[in-house]
Amino acid sequence: MQDPTPTVTPPVAEQAVTLPPHGLPGLLVLPPQPRGVVLIAHGSGSDHQSPRQRHTAQVLALGGFASLRADLLNAMELLDRRNTFDIPLLAARLVEFAQWLQSDERTKHLPLGCLGASTGAAAALLAAKTSPAIRAVVSRGGRPDLADGALGHVNIPVLLIVGERDTEVLTLNQQAQAALGERSELAVIPGASHLFEEDGALEEAARVAAEWFTRQLLAV
Repeated sequence: MQDPTPTVTPPVAEQAVTLPPHGLPGLLVLPPQPRGVVLIAHGSGSDHQSPRQRHTAQVLALGGFASLRADLLNAMELLDRRNTFDIPLLAARLVEFAQWLQSDERTKHLPLGCLGASTGAAAALLAAKTSPAIRAVVSRGGRPDLADGALGHVNIPVLLIVGERDTEVLTLNQQAQAALGERSELAVIPGASHLFEEDGALEEAARVAAEWFTRQLLAV
């Protein structure tokens, strides 16, 4: 499903980057004097140019957070649909991106969080299990259940954001919260469906994420 386009003009410039070791394209957003950086992981059917992820990056920038969003698969890998649901593969790419952020002069001094949507949320949780660089995770409309046995081993703050009308995914996230334990929180966006297409829903989800990163990521 294609991303609905949010009606927000980006206030902060994006910088195109190429990420090793696979040469994957990405976009880095650097607000003035960033306080932290968020690695944004898209879900299946999306990419680093997604208007929805751009909107999220800009809301984070207004909150003082730099961000990086990048393609998780190359053109050849995308030919096999199974790769878009290969959570260990996607998580491994996120770990590589986290390493790049930790080595780049522009971001290496910043505390790092990860925000994942749909399957990207499962990949973010699995990456957090193996990468000490990732200090907090937000799942937006995510499928944390696809992270499988990783949930009980994620020992950092996790916020699960779900639309009120996304009832099936809400149930899955409630179950995931129980597996994640006391460091996790669940935020339900009133009136929102799975893609947060309703007026103001995506904005609210991004605002909640930015406020949570301020409280949790910067306090770590």
